[in-house]
Amino acid sequence: MPETGTRPEIVTIPCLQDNYAYLLHDPATGRTALIDAPEAAPIEAALAARGWQLTDIVITHHHWDHVDSVEALRSATGARVWGAAADAHRLPPLDHALAEGDTVEIGTLQGRVIDVSGHTVGHVAYHFPEAGAVFTADSLMALGCGRLFEGTPGQMWESLQKLAALPPETLVCSGHEYTAANARFALTIEPGNAALRSRSDAVAAARAEGRPTVPSSLTEELATNPFLRAADPGIAAQLDMAGAAPADVFARIRSLKDAF
Repeated sequence: MPETGTRPEIVTIPCLQDNYAYLLHDPATGRTALIDAPEAAPIEAALAARGWQLTDIVITHHHWDHVDSVEALRSATGARVWGAAADAHRLPPLDHALAEGDTVEIGTLQGRVIDVSGHTVGHVAYHFPEAGAVFTADSLMALGCGRLFEGTPGQMWESLQKLAALPPETLVCSGHEYTAANARFALTIEPGNAALRSRSDAVAAARAEGRPTVPSSLTEELATNPFLRAADPGIAAQLDMAGAAPADVFARIRSLKDAF
């Protein structure tokens, strides 16, 4: 029987040393999706605590710390597995292979697939408008973005622009607890950004209390995340790159972060 209630529920699950997985639950049908599968035990505990049955596993990219528990969870629950067709050769076997613009259906919830190549080639994000959330894993992160292991700076900048165009109230559900370190770096790029200073203080307080710093809102990322702000003339000037193309400014910020 479908459950009562109308609002989708999102649960943030700390896994491994600094990973996050997410549950997305549709109360209208009782279907529950897991976005990425770093570690089975905390995911199973979160499901059991709520009495939810895992029905779907949605993968963002192939790195082991996002897929390591897919097979164990599939075997235990019979969940169907969704992921990028372009990455299928290095993902667990997919029941649904997806491309940009395709739709993931979790009960009544529909998620749009967004190609966010950069961290890896074939990385995808999932935007669920009814839930007001985008699951970005290692593309757009809280105050940061993923290291470019496979893609180019131009690819990642294009990917981030797709995410930046989502409704500003969207929750950004990213894949790691890197926010404190990202804040320290961001302050070297925009030391005069009052919103960034305030957010950095809030992040430090949250971590001191053991609280996650994700999800974040796209609004605060647009105001404080240097990787989304590479088109800001003040940042270009700070980097002695006045008049440079935003993609080139982004590439410089990424190189500075890699060396930070």
